[in-house]
Amino acid sequence: MTRRQKIQRRIRKKITGTSVRPRMSVYRSNAQIYVQLIDDVSRKTILSASSREDGISDKKVTKSEKATLVGQLIAKKAIEVGILTVSFDRSGFLYHGRIKALADGARGEKLEDGTNQLLQF
Repeated sequence: MTRRQKIQRRIRKKITGTSVRPRMSVYRSNAQIYVQLIDDVSRKTILSASSREDGISDKKVTKSEKATLVGQLIAKKAIEVGILTVSFDRSGFLYHGRIKALADGARGEKLEDGTNQLLQF
């Protein structure tokens, strides 16, 4: 078991997603970044976005900038569906670089928590 997998299991013990507040799970490969909003109660993926989607993959920008665009895209999709809060699951990745850029992109699209404050992941 790798270090990241151990961290991922430790995080997943504490974070669960519901239909009202889904889990925002992030996966980062060397070239791409993927994000899903997951309802753990019904075991369903509600929404997903990635850097391979049209409008993002064809842009000539850095990987961190693509991660920001993916964060903005998933936030827009979530708000359209009526999801305003999420539980951020970094999946064992360190919270810096592309993971942080994705979270900041989602925050920039005004995801809110229950107190009408900007969402703090």
